[in-house]
Amino acid sequence: MRLLKDRILQDGKSFDGGILKVDNFINHQMDPVLMKSIGVEFVRRFGNLPVNKVVTIEASGIAPAIMLGYLLELPVVFVKKAVPKTMDNMISTTVHSFTKGTDYTVCVSKDFLNENDNVVFIDDFLANGNAAMGVYELIKAAGAKLCGMGFIIEKCFQEGGARLRELGIHVESLAKIKELGDNKIVFSE
Repeated sequence: MRLLKDRILQDGKSFDGGILKVDNFINHQMDPVLMKSIGVEFVRRFGNLPVNKVVTIEASGIAPAIMLGYLLELPVVFVKKAVPKTMDNMISTTVHSFTKGTDYTVCVSKDFLNENDNVVFIDDFLANGNAAMGVYELIKAAGAKLCGMGFIIEKCFQEGGARLRELGIHVESLAKIKELGDNKIVFSE
């Protein structure tokens, strides 16, 4: 997706250690016009699948998931990163956050994710794949069918993409990065 790659090169900030900051247009301050274009591209990649629900994980996946849900006229469910006291009938799993260096429990209500659902999962980044693997486990536990996973940015030099593809998951990434360094961003394609 040329528009996204250009924006990453223009406004993204890269650092040694494989860090890419896109907080000024994707995951802190958001550019709604770019998000709409991202949603349109996800429609192009997933719109032909028998999906009846979009799933994401809070918080940075919510904006692109909402755009996709809006364009496909489907409900969007976001997996919560904290267990609410008011949630009944939930399923949960533990996910390790590489960024924050901690484990946390993620959960979703079986009222909103169950065996009647064919879902696509949308998130901002695919790096080590821990969040995606956690959501994959929740989807399986709910008895839902995973039709695919979409990511705005994939760090191809980390193992997440390979892990998901080895499981036979249909993975689509809009910008694939093969190398990051101090002020250096190299795309795979």
